[in-house]
Amino acid sequence: MYKYFVRRIIWIIPTLWLASTLVFAMVHIMPGDPVMVILGSSAGADQVDLMRHKLGLDQPIFVQYSNWLCRIVQGDLGNSIITDQSVIGMILDRLPTTMTIAAAALLLSLCLSIPAGIIASLRHNTYIDYIFMGIAALGVSLPSFWLALLLILLFSVKLKMLPMVGFISIFESFGQGVEYLILPAISLALVMIAMTARMTRSSMLEVLREDFITTAVAKGTPQRLVVLKHALKNAFAPILTVIGFQIGFLLGGTVVIEDVYSIPGVGKLIFQAIASRDYPVVQGCLLMVTFINVIINTMIDFAYAYFDPKVSYGR
Repeated sequence: MYKYFVRRIIWIIPTLWLASTLVFAMVHIMPGDPVMVILGSSAGADQVDLMRHKLGLDQPIFVQYSNWLCRIVQGDLGNSIITDQSVIGMILDRLPTTMTIAAAALLLSLCLSIPAGIIASLRHNTYIDYIFMGIAALGVSLPSFWLALLLILLFSVKLKMLPMVGFISIFESFGQGVEYLILPAISLALVMIAMTARMTRSSMLEVLREDFITTAVAKGTPQRLVVLKHALKNAFAPILTVIGFQIGFLLGGTVVIEDVYSIPGVGKLIFQAIASRDYPVVQGCLLMVTFINVIINTMIDFAYAYFDPKVSYGR
């Protein structure tokens, strides 16, 4: 276990290096010139050359890349081209907002999808199973941004029950914070609910046919214990894999959702930085999202050993 843990930690380094290289390459092939965004189209050639030199954009691409890597190793993501603020400071200011929305969506997804999948597996080939899986298929088919607009139209414009846009932290005002969280969380969670419910149903159906479940039932074990203690634990490893992928979806989906709901999070920051060709901010945000994904998926890998006894990290 210890050796596997060390290997996984070591592999984080090349993974982040590869991700940083791809991020740097993708950002620099984007159309548009950040210098012209800053100075405007009426700027003279001398002004453009001076600003390009100040930002280091007149250097060869490999020099820019090596300088950026050196700063990353030192924990410096640079400064925004537009505002001259520290990128790491801008991210840390907005990260709690994004993490709050992502956590709310993940919690909502788990609370609804896993019970739905369990019930569907226990009522296999009944109308309850068909209804749940039909709703799940519909949820997978709906784009999150389109659902967000529908929710705004229904609950904010028509019914006037929930705020349309904006965000208030639950740590500032819990009641108002929850109101502002409901629509974004639902918009993000629906696809996750559908995918997790389908995986839970599939995994539970497979485990419920195993001999040890038949033996537990024959011994008179209460159904609740059979389902939750024996079946769900052994079926949870594939579900955990889907949850890991969904965390990546969450962090990526917030870019669209935060823009729709005008939420000042990292997703909104990425969207604004792309629009203004603010290279350091885009690179810093994407690298931060990648780092969070790598860490979370590494933790999920270690959790497999608990839910699946067949998994061994001994070698």
